[in-house]
Amino acid sequence: MPINPDAVGAQGGPVKRSWTSKDALLYAVGVGAGLDELAFTTENTNQTPQRVLPTFAVIIGGGAPMDKVGSFNPALMVHGEQGIELFDEIPPDGEIESVGKCTGIYDKGSAAVLEFESISTNVRTGKPLLKTRMSLFCRGEGGWGGDRGPSERLEFPQTAPDQTVTYKTREDQALTYRLSGDRNPLHSDPSFAAMGGFEKPILHGLCSWGFTGRALLHALCGSDPSRFKSMNSRFSKPVIPGDELTVSMWVDGKKALFITTNQHGEKVIDQGLFTFS
Repeated sequence: MPINPDAVGAQGGPVKRSWTSKDALLYAVGVGAGLDELAFTTENTNQTPQRVLPTFAVIIGGGAPMDKVGSFNPALMVHGEQGIELFDEIPPDGEIESVGKCTGIYDKGSAAVLEFESISTNVRTGKPLLKTRMSLFCRGEGGWGGDRGPSERLEFPQTAPDQTVTYKTREDQALTYRLSGDRNPLHSDPSFAAMGGFEKPILHGLCSWGFTGRALLHALCGSDPSRFKSMNSRFSKPVIPGDELTVSMWVDGKKALFITTNQHGEKVIDQGLFTFS
């Protein structure tokens, strides 16, 4: 079955997801955290209680009704946008119940864009813990004459950024990150990547997003996850494992615009908006 435009409004879930301290640690290492971030990469460092990177929300959030939007070729699908909103700090272990829905299906002519939103409740407290939103860009699935979707764009200052942080990804980065759940062979199998038109497996978009979230956390929140409120952006170019990522931030009060570029100065994450306390 092709993409079903009538699936807008369809709900998924509720879906329960639990995680352990080990899951949070593995995610942190998967998005590049290391020896200088022991609060996120260890659970037994003296006088350093374990905390969780806020972007771990994309791993535990869920409930999107993927089974109701039709079918598409996964080799031709790439992540379009991602957003999270945190209502409380994610604990090192816990369980949430997520309810998702399809919020939009748009016809881009040569592709279809699928949008989803999910709210997750902390089972232990009964209170909302986080909200996630995402869009998927499915090449070869458009052309039915539907709505092209919103076209608003953030306006970025022409001045130099207020903060920049640069991280280098490892050539085997995707092999670590995939252990957090996304086993799509696009990120590990050279033959599958070639089917999607890539010379080699690309890095998970959410892995480069996690690198970006780390930069925002450390530069603007003093490394305190409780101050990290929301993060939204678009994916604009695939990242190849081994690439160097620079996150540039323009700060205005408790908000910041951000972009992430590779070592060639090409934007890989764009239209970023971050809020913090």
